[in-house]
Amino acid sequence: MPHQIIFSEHAPAPIGPYSQAVRAGNTVYVSGQIPLDASGQLVGEGDVSAQTHQVLKNLTAVLAAADLALTDVVKCSIFVKDLGNFATINQIYGAYFGEATAPARETVEVSRLPRDVQVEISCIAVG
Repeated sequence: MPHQIIFSEHAPAPIGPYSQAVRAGNTVYVSGQIPLDASGQLVGEGDVSAQTHQVLKNLTAVLAAADLALTDVVKCSIFVKDLGNFATINQIYGAYFGEATAPARETVEVSRLPRDVQVEISCIAVG
């Protein structure tokens, strides 16, 4: 099955050999987004709230480039540097994903993330 590379100039360009997202059939796989703005600058250094908002803005931008929205997301993976920030991240995440269309999800604490950020989120969308 052929696949299509998805790119949004409203989200940071990949910082390695990967794509922002890939469409295979009607499924879009969005790479993990970290809190960089579209120019590649870190947003909210040390501020998990600001970083979470930026990550979700990046996911929204990449999905839009694939003509999809957060309501099309069926699965998210959240990686956090400190699970002690779960309540803050979860509250912000909940403002972007309504209960009626909330995707499946896992949240995992990891020892380190790219650029030493506090949160990274990837997702799978269908549409």
